[in-house]
Amino acid sequence: MRAVLGIDTSCYTTSAALVSVSGRLIASSRRLLTVEDGERGLMQSQGLFQHVRNLPEMIGDVMSRAQDVQIAAVCASTRPRPAEDSYMPVFRAGESQARAAAALLCVPFYPASHQEGHVRAAMVDSGIEPSKPFLALHLSGGTTEILLSDQGKLTLLGGSLDLHAGQLVDRTGVYMHLPFPAGPSLERLAKNGIERAPAKGLLGVSIKGVDCNMSGAENKIVKWLESGEMSHEEIAVEVFDFLCRTIERMIENACEQTGARQALLAGGVASSTLLRDMLIRRAKKRRLDCRLCFARPELSGDNAVGVALLGAQMFRQEQTLNK
Repeated sequence: MRAVLGIDTSCYTTSAALVSVSGRLIASSRRLLTVEDGERGLMQSQGLFQHVRNLPEMIGDVMSRAQDVQIAAVCASTRPRPAEDSYMPVFRAGESQARAAAALLCVPFYPASHQEGHVRAAMVDSGIEPSKPFLALHLSGGTTEILLSDQGKLTLLGGSLDLHAGQLVDRTGVYMHLPFPAGPSLERLAKNGIERAPAKGLLGVSIKGVDCNMSGAENKIVKWLESGEMSHEEIAVEVFDFLCRTIERMIENACEQTGARQALLAGGVASSTLLRDMLIRRAKKRRLDCRLCFARPELSGDNAVGVALLGAQMFRQEQTLNK
C-alpha cells in the first residue's frame, strides 16, 4: 500500500502521521514538548531542540504500526500560516527531516502550513460540508483566528489583536500553579465550579467586527487572584464563559460579513468538551444562524494528520496532471 508521511513540529507538539494516498488514516503519533514548572512556554530554540530529539521516535512509531507500506510522498508543515511572511524556527525541524526523507526515498516533498493542517484534520468526521463555504476557527495557544474556507482556499477574516485564547487559559493556569499546558486542569476546575454556581459574565467581551481583545480579561483575572476575592473554581468558570461569549460573537459577526452558515472549530482550545457544550447551548439560546461543527478531540489539538492528508491530496493532484 502506498502512503504519505506527514510531519508537524509546532510550538508545543511533535507529531507524525501516515495516511494512504487515497486519504485513509493509517497511524498517528504525537508528543507534547516539555515545559518547566512555572514557565509560560518555550523559547523557539528550546522547542527546536526537543523536536529534533523527538522526531525519530515519532516517525519510527507510525512506521512500526504500518504493514507493507511504501512511502509515496512526504509532507511537512513549514510555516504557521499560509502567508508569505509567516515564519517560526520550530517548523524548520520537521521540514528539514521531511525533505531529507523525501530525497533519500526519491519521492516528492510537499510543503504545507500548520494552520492548513489544523483545518484539514478538523474536517475529518466533523460533519462540515466542504463543498460549501465555511468559517474555520483556529483556537490555540499561539493563534486565535477566524478564516473563511471557500473551495479549499483559506482567507483570514480576523482574530485576537493581543492575547490568544490558549494563552489566556495557560496564563491563568500558571497564576494558579497548574501544570502547563493548563487547559485540562483549568477545565476540571471550571466543571466543578459550574456544579455549584453558573457563570456570572464578569469578564467583559471586547469585539469589533470579527476582531477581539483578551488582555483586559487577563488583567482582571490577575486582580481577582491577588485579592483572593474569588476561588480558583469561580475564576475558571468565568474564563470559559468569557471564551464562549467571545467566540460566539466572532462567529455571529463573521456570518453576517460572509454569508457562511457553517463553522468548523479546531485547535487545542476547541478540544475542550466544556467549551463545546457551552458554545452549543449559547448558539441555541441566541438562535445563531450557523451550524457549529467540531473536530474529533484527538484531531483538535496539534497533530500531523491534517498535514499528511494535504500531502495525499497534492500527490493525487500531481498524479492526475501527469497522466
